[in-house]
Amino acid sequence: MLKDPLKKTVKGSQSNKNKSKSNQYDMIVFCHLRWQFVYQRPQHIISRMSKVMKVLMIEEPVDYNQENENSATILQITDSLHVLQARVSDIPSIANILPNYITNNNISIGWFYSPSFNSLLTSFNFDTVVYDCMDELSFFKEVPQELINQERELLAQVDIIFTAGKSLYESKSELHPNVYCFPSSVDESHFAKALNGIAVAAEISNIQTPIVGYCGVIDHQIDLSLLHETAKLLPNISFVMVGPLSKITKEELPQEENIHYLGMRSYNELPSYLKAFDIAMMPFAINDATKHLSPSKTLEYMAAGKPIISTEITDIIRDYSTCVSVIVTAEDFAESITFLLDKRDQLSLQMEYHDILKNTSWDATASTMQSIIAKFAI
Repeated sequence: MLKDPLKKTVKGSQSNKNKSKSNQYDMIVFCHLRWQFVYQRPQHIISRMSKVMKVLMIEEPVDYNQENENSATILQITDSLHVLQARVSDIPSIANILPNYITNNNISIGWFYSPSFNSLLTSFNFDTVVYDCMDELSFFKEVPQELINQERELLAQVDIIFTAGKSLYESKSELHPNVYCFPSSVDESHFAKALNGIAVAAEISNIQTPIVGYCGVIDHQIDLSLLHETAKLLPNISFVMVGPLSKITKEELPQEENIHYLGMRSYNELPSYLKAFDIAMMPFAINDATKHLSPSKTLEYMAAGKPIISTEITDIIRDYSTCVSVIVTAEDFAESITFLLDKRDQLSLQMEYHDILKNTSWDATASTMQSIIAKFAI
């Protein structure tokens, strides 16, 4: 959950005199997730892509007033990675201001994280169009039909689809001939800091142990009722939620003395929170919205060496059921917590984690993606 330090922020339009190679890009990324929100799949992949090409990420429009309408802010994350935040009324209107910020329209790669940007395809001449699919939109109740229609249109125009999990791969393979599965990976060395001599974050060090913890976005994908019932069954266990709220309010969160909401913390800080966990949890709701979920935090928890409890997520059961405790009810959850806290020998678990982690990394994911794109472009 990293808030990136920005080297430079450029506001407003730029004159032709100032236009130079700084406005020329090799890849344009269209993303519904803001760069400075939770540091997850788009940030991991695109930051690595930007090491070999110049990248501009275009976010959804930001709020504006009458004085700064039809302008944009360029966040310079690095010299080769910029983020455009447009102050316009809707996504199609971004096309009207693009000439002020991009010199070249002939660009090697167009990379989509959301089909809501589909209308901007005509603003560029891309050699290759990629859709890195993170969710099965048709299963989200709150997703408007327009977005589902936009995805169908995008699928007809993209050259390559990458998917964030095996279930998504199986779904999209029925709709496109060039689909490749790249489950979310992990920066193992970063989260392995929790195994070493780093200090536990001060605010969590004051919470009663044992701690069963979660790191990630807190939204409708979390089974809050399951969390609540389990917390009531185990009043001497602290349940800690680290992460921002999304599409839910504080009033919807279950309240018990042993449930602690710590809010959003930076990606760099996460190991110091994970270090305090006795058990890591993934209490996801089981519904259509999570049917194709492949949680990246599974591998992050493994890298931090934590026993893991999860609800019945398909990709978790398929890939990690031998080392992740899978539960259904609050009673199951409580029983699993009690068992794992009493279990002293973690050597076999750590060895299994090691075997899984050695075969995955964000560096390898980005490199393989680049190889596929390069072969396709020949």
